[in-house]
Amino acid sequence: MGDNKNTAKHLVEEGDLNVSGQRKLWHDALTDDATRDALQRDADHFLHQALSTPCLDVLASSDGAQLTSLAGKTYIDFHGNNVHQLGYNNSFVIDRVKQQLDILAFCPRRFTNLPAIELAERLAALTEHRLNRVLFAPGGTSAIGMALKLARIHTGKFKTLAMYDSFHGASMDSISLGGEYVFQQGLGPLMAGSVHVPPVDSYRGMWFNPNDQDGDMAYADYLEYVLEKEGDIGVLVAETVRSTTVHVPSQAYWRRIRELCDQHGVLLVFDEIPIGMGRTGKSFAYQHYGIVPDMLVLGKGLGAGIMPMAAMLCKDELNIAAQVSLGHFTHEKSPLGAAAALAGLDYMDAHGVLPHVDRMGQLMANRLEAMKAAYEAIGDVRGVGLLWGVELVKDRETKTPDPVLAERVLYHCLGRGLSFKVSGGNVLSLYPPLVISEQKLHEALDILEDAFRSNS
Repeated sequence: MGDNKNTAKHLVEEGDLNVSGQRKLWHDALTDDATRDALQRDADHFLHQALSTPCLDVLASSDGAQLTSLAGKTYIDFHGNNVHQLGYNNSFVIDRVKQQLDILAFCPRRFTNLPAIELAERLAALTEHRLNRVLFAPGGTSAIGMALKLARIHTGKFKTLAMYDSFHGASMDSISLGGEYVFQQGLGPLMAGSVHVPPVDSYRGMWFNPNDQDGDMAYADYLEYVLEKEGDIGVLVAETVRSTTVHVPSQAYWRRIRELCDQHGVLLVFDEIPIGMGRTGKSFAYQHYGIVPDMLVLGKGLGAGIMPMAAMLCKDELNIAAQVSLGHFTHEKSPLGAAAALAGLDYMDAHGVLPHVDRMGQLMANRLEAMKAAYEAIGDVRGVGLLWGVELVKDRETKTPDPVLAERVLYHCLGRGLSFKVSGGNVLSLYPPLVISEQKLHEALDILEDAFRSNS
């Protein structure tokens, strides 16, 4: 009985569940017969799992920032699993992938191809050649696995260090590394040597301030203590900026962590699978901080919304594992994935996506801050670029989380055509496409504000 209570507690904290009372009400209210039939067929054949099946709705098409359901309902997508960075149905990217499909769709291992080589060169150049070696993988979880293997080989140490509540993928090694209980529950012993410390969790205020040290250094002190006591940690894997609850560490924090890793012989790996490729207003989030990690892991948006594509970039001195198959993935040097990624990079350059992210990010900051001033339930607003979190509380002074309100706001917005994720039980995670128009952004934020007004 105690285990069931513990599991239920963690499920409530996770939020955005597919088995909650609100989800049942949503499902019961669906009137389109074709949608209900498709959802039932889906539920009958796919394994049920938290945060997924049974599903919310059935999609038929997508375009730009918008999804369209089988019944014709539209959603502005502020979730997109962070794959939708350049919008859905981006014809510039699709045309390039179609061209590649006619030439070389698959590259067997032992061979290479020009798109893969060019993508490796482009990514290295985006790091100013500080991270000059690359391995590709079909997904971010696999790229994290490659980073863990390389760290063991380089350091000779097997212990990993990561943050509680972090997510680095759903494979057994990645859930051992990460710190989200919902992915670990009921699975028994995980990978030995997985050490965790608290994430930066202080209330940051409205706008990204790389010089703000409020609360950060205590977390760095704790991390230093753990490094000293454990003694044989080989790698620290962290989200440069937490993509779920959107906590933005200070510049001083990451510079201190970089120094600690160097002092203790620990490789610093930044997981930017959801937030790289421009979401923070720079190509990579670490570029806000004036440091360079030993490895950088990318995914999701790297494939420009078309192809599954991930990458692990590292410093040239880590090219020391020629005798080991770090990845050995069938689709490692995918010409289609590389073509999609290259098209995405070209599109970003040609259409000024990074400056657009800065402009739309400021607009979002202003709108969300105005909502915070108007509604007591908003305890905190924080973000950078087009990565934002709105924290809902029962009381601002005590900062008591309000997951019930978060779920009500979520389903209110879904009903009116805005889709986003709830993280940590009470944080509305807002990730619009990087190419979203000002008009569409205002439309989405109007829906969000109406949800606060209706539930205040």
